[in-house]
Amino acid sequence: MGRALRTGFALPFALWLAGCTTLTGGLEDVASGAGTESSLVAPVNRAPVSFEAVQSNDPQSPIGKSQHPRILAAYGGAYSDPKLERMLAGIVGKLNAVSSDPGRAYSITVLNSPNINAFALPGGYLYVTRGLLALANDSAEVAAVLAHEMGHVKANHGIERQQREEAAELAGRVVTEVLATDTTAARAALARGRLNLASFSRNQELQADAMGIKQTGDAGYDPYAAARFLKAMDSFSSFRNAFQASNPNLDFLASHPAAPQRVELARRHASAFGPPGTGVTDRDRYLAGIDGMLFGDTASEGYVRGRTFYHPGLGITFGVPDGFVIDNTAEAVLATGPGDTAIRFDGVALPPSTTLADYIQSGWVGGLDASTIRPIRIGDLEAVSAQAVGGSYVFNVTVIRVGSQVYRFLTALPADAAARLPQIADSVAGSFRVLRPEEREQLKPLRVRIVTARAGDTERSIADRIQGVDRKVEMFRLLNDLEDGSGVRTGERYKIIAE
Repeated sequence: MGRALRTGFALPFALWLAGCTTLTGGLEDVASGAGTESSLVAPVNRAPVSFEAVQSNDPQSPIGKSQHPRILAAYGGAYSDPKLERMLAGIVGKLNAVSSDPGRAYSITVLNSPNINAFALPGGYLYVTRGLLALANDSAEVAAVLAHEMGHVKANHGIERQQREEAAELAGRVVTEVLATDTTAARAALARGRLNLASFSRNQELQADAMGIKQTGDAGYDPYAAARFLKAMDSFSSFRNAFQASNPNLDFLASHPAAPQRVELARRHASAFGPPGTGVTDRDRYLAGIDGMLFGDTASEGYVRGRTFYHPGLGITFGVPDGFVIDNTAEAVLATGPGDTAIRFDGVALPPSTTLADYIQSGWVGGLDASTIRPIRIGDLEAVSAQAVGGSYVFNVTVIRVGSQVYRFLTALPADAAARLPQIADSVAGSFRVLRPEEREQLKPLRVRIVTARAGDTERSIADRIQGVDRKVEMFRLLNDLEDGSGVRTGERYKIIAE
């Protein structure tokens, strides 16, 4: 909700990104007043100098330097943790020691975002989210991710992609204008252009995979780490999408190489260094570096705890029915449930002089049925509910006034399931309430905690210590790469999520 209330803006600089969004598309988390510090890794065998000084001779450096503040703003700022930054700087230092581009320095920034993402800007600017660091299991996996991004920088993929997108945009305008009278031919030409661009992106990813795996292995890390982490990301995507629409053609990953293909190619590249088990993983050092790292959303964005959303700053909360999954996105708080049910929650400022009935029919709800508008009470709060129809879906819209703020619930179901709409919408909106002061004080952020398995521990006994997450055993296995059912080992260290 904190994200949804912030000001959104277009980000043309996204064209410079190397196309490495792994599980979430686009830039998120518009934040103000965030830090701007990053960890500098200068090339080995060079006197310590500033990142800007080393990059002064790089013609691409002004690109990354100009866009760096915007990246920070879009991703909630830099996440400051000296212990974590030192660990990452050590990884990049080892990678740079075997780089085919030894004259380049890299600035590594941890972004304060729960999303799983890593990317690069021209000029040696590397970015990794704390969400990705929470999913990774050892230094070798992070080395594989960072080497992949370094490959994009060395291959000038960001600049090449911008040029290709500009050409595709120009071609699209020409096709639209020239073939305006032949819509079939126009659509075919535009489709070919989009497929060519998608193919170009796939080739960039595969090229960066090959370059990154070689650099990871050359640095002494486990070269199979790239394949492991690609598989982990695919598993995490399935975990998050378990209750969402099942049509795979709508998944943005369809425009990238299929996970099985990339995993198999990554293993082939790794086999050049030897059989599995080659190289070091440096797991203990990595776990020590991420111990205590913030996990999930910050207090300014609100917390998702299982099927309940809390916002300590705004002092509000609501819940969703069993079987639903909440996702606190950049635009709004979203929830998805069985039967293609979707819920959106956000808020706007509204003058006291504007009634809720007038507001709900002021034009922002398409397909509104004015005859269904009815005033209701949710606890002691004033609210108005109405229904709407759009395409093959039916909607319930409920707005609730809290002071000068109006909170909005939009619940959507397929038209053939319209009979279920009132029960679901009333249940969700009816759970909305204002938090008591003591409840707001008790809300704390979640963090990655490292624990050691004791004699008699099982996956479930350790997973039960996880807080704020449904399907705890699944999350525990995912966080610790235990999907093979091997169980836990006494004395081994594992990641959990807790306050």
